[in-house]
Amino acid sequence: MTEDEFRPTNFIRQIVEKDLRLDQHTLVHTRFPPEPNGYLHIGHAKAICLNFGIAKDYQGQCNLRFDDTNPLQENIEFVESIKRDVEWLRVGWNGKICYASDYFNKLYQYAVELISKGLAYVDELSSEQIREYRGSLMLPGKDSPYRNRSVQENLLLFENMRNGHFNEGNACLRAKINMASPFMVMRDPVLYRIKFAQHYRTGHKWCIYPMYDFTHCISDALEGITHSFCTLEFQDNRRLYDWVLDNITIACHPRQYEFSRLNLEYTVMSKRKLNQLVKEKYVEGWDDPRMPTLSGLRRRGYTADSIREFCKRIGVTKQENYIEMTALESCIREDLSKNAPHAMAVIEPVRVIIENIDIGEEMLLTLPNHPNKPEMGNRKVLFSRDIYIDRADFREKAKKQYKRLVLGKEVRLRHAYVIKATRIKKDSLGRIIIIFCSYEAATLSRNPLDGRKVPGVIHWVSAAHALPAEIRLYDHLFNVPNPTAERDFITTMNSSSLVIKHGFVEPSLVEAKPEQAYQFEREGYFCSDSLYSSVDHLVFNRTVTLRNTWSKSGVKTSLK
Repeated sequence: MTEDEFRPTNFIRQIVEKDLRLDQHTLVHTRFPPEPNGYLHIGHAKAICLNFGIAKDYQGQCNLRFDDTNPLQENIEFVESIKRDVEWLRVGWNGKICYASDYFNKLYQYAVELISKGLAYVDELSSEQIREYRGSLMLPGKDSPYRNRSVQENLLLFENMRNGHFNEGNACLRAKINMASPFMVMRDPVLYRIKFAQHYRTGHKWCIYPMYDFTHCISDALEGITHSFCTLEFQDNRRLYDWVLDNITIACHPRQYEFSRLNLEYTVMSKRKLNQLVKEKYVEGWDDPRMPTLSGLRRRGYTADSIREFCKRIGVTKQENYIEMTALESCIREDLSKNAPHAMAVIEPVRVIIENIDIGEEMLLTLPNHPNKPEMGNRKVLFSRDIYIDRADFREKAKKQYKRLVLGKEVRLRHAYVIKATRIKKDSLGRIIIIFCSYEAATLSRNPLDGRKVPGVIHWVSAAHALPAEIRLYDHLFNVPNPTAERDFITTMNSSSLVIKHGFVEPSLVEAKPEQAYQFEREGYFCSDSLYSSVDHLVFNRTVTLRNTWSKSGVKTSLK
């Protein structure tokens, strides 16, 4: 079968295929238009995969465009982070990067055209008065007292706005549409506002800036976009999108289509809320591994392949729903299960002394880097008298269901020997500090010679050779599936979303590259932290636990 036969279908692909079949378009041209006012999150990944995927599958083009019309919130840091994330997802854009700010001169001229046609006017109501005059869903709006100014007066006033003759908030440019429209967006929306702020690209050249709804449709048209995909909250805005393009002199008229945004459990997807978490220091930054940002997920150990697979599985629909976090975790587990090399690490160490091994004696063991992929090679690990095991892998007494080390009983060390716990040493507080054991030399990767079976297997590291490491155990950032449903989403934050442990890892992990993933056997999937880890201070982030408990669908249709 060809790749096309495996291609998922959805209502948007059906629209594109129909347009091509009817020769409405000969080339599909899409765009991904983020505002550079924050880092991209996994919801943007859904939009990226849709826009770039459509362009690739139908031999079209996709632009990367920054809708940068708000100088107060946008900066070059966000631009560079977005470029990195798009490149990381391996969905290259066509041609040069586009910016709405490149079109400021043209946008201004289109605003002048609307004024000249009597379709826009300068309003001197305050923002509070504009909201009051706009009415409500139950009540129609009422006309501004400035609505019927002459074309000549509006042209002069708009020029005065551009030249800085008004203070911020004292004037704006509004479209003249219908204050009684049942759609709030059509009740004389603001097209330009005054902001005496330096733009990161145009500096102080402008003191008036176009609104998103005015800019976006014109930018699409100027770039020759054929299909403008956006999320459902812009459904009503499509009327304004079409109104602007219908009333200016422009050759291209793209069509807007809406799909449901991504809602993911146990996190927030609002840039405003994510920005609050960063600004108020509830997280370390936009790339905190607990954040749903692509940079945060990447630092936590998620791969581009796993993100793209997740977006493929959840699909594209018009139905609002919540996706279970376990659906995302399933994608990274499947990826890392196939591709991550194995290693051993002890997160909460307790010392084990194997008394029938001579002091100073060492055995060099050969361990596979992946049990199912011999092509990934082997590694050498030293085994010695003193080792560390995880504290949770030992009990003085335990029931039969406990398959790890118990005082007086045996267990197998992973890739090594069978040991038996003979006695223990405790500190003054009664905490076990040493477990004394014996081993059977003939049991290296085999059962005892008398045929008895040792059911349990635990992992270990050599105390003399293992390297100390900081192990960061990450969990959900919030305690409830839908934090935005609460009055104050901050109150639902999980105080245990980050637990830091100090353990030991195999010596080979000193060479771990930033964000290099490993399966720490019996512990989970981890990666080297790209920010904090160094040769002198190893830091590993838990990407996800080993166990997969996600539901079959991974989708919850309720948004309550």
